[in-house]
Amino acid sequence: MIWILICILGFILGSFYNVVGLRVPAGKSIVYPGSSCPTCGHKLRAWELIPVLSYFIQRGICRGCQSRISPLYPSIEFLTGVLFATAPLVVGWSLELIVALTLISLFIIIFVSDLAYMIIPDKVLLFFAGLFLLERIFVPLTPWWDSLLGAAVGFVLLLVIALVSKGGMGGGDIKLFAVIGFVVGTKTLLLSFFFSTLFGALIGIIGMALGFVKKGKPIPFGPFIAAGTLVAYYFGESLMEMYLQLFFR
Repeated sequence: MIWILICILGFILGSFYNVVGLRVPAGKSIVYPGSSCPTCGHKLRAWELIPVLSYFIQRGICRGCQSRISPLYPSIEFLTGVLFATAPLVVGWSLELIVALTLISLFIIIFVSDLAYMIIPDKVLLFFAGLFLLERIFVPLTPWWDSLLGAAVGFVLLLVIALVSKGGMGGGDIKLFAVIGFVVGTKTLLLSFFFSTLFGALIGIIGMALGFVKKGKPIPFGPFIAAGTLVAYYFGESLMEMYLQLFFR
């Protein structure tokens, strides 16, 4: 029962994170005006705002102008719910779960904003940096200073890559890795960078082979950072043990 409630909470917050990810980079308020169709301005009623379900009830079509509703909305709501529900299974019912849910929330917003605008908003990063600072005061890493070292390594590592690649990494990516380093510590940060790069490279190669990624055209790196960090945060220790047992027995 508790997992169902957490999943529903994720659906609801996922709907809100859609709004944040789409409005903040555009300099719009996340409160006013209320949700409406981006094509015709039709103001959505309560029954049109039910996370995930409303999309299917309306068959993916706006009631006002009959235009197609982006599948991004229900996809993000569903993804947030699933990630929220599975987090306790990985980190357990401890205070670290609060950190995990906050990290998921940050990544969902970044996923939306980076896909829509190729921007990781400073306002979002600053807000979550403050949250993580408070959380790590009460739920510190061991040792506690690994948060500070992780933040420094994350910032410097991405800054060096950006300088060497002459803009291959955006400023948002650099600041995001600094925040990630503070949350997960140095070792997990490095694993996060490895998986993020691996996922990005694989999708890039597959995308070019299938034709939906054009050579020389930039692709948003935020979603790969999110995926790579969650894999490292959740399974980093286990993956490292498997690697060492496989190659250094």
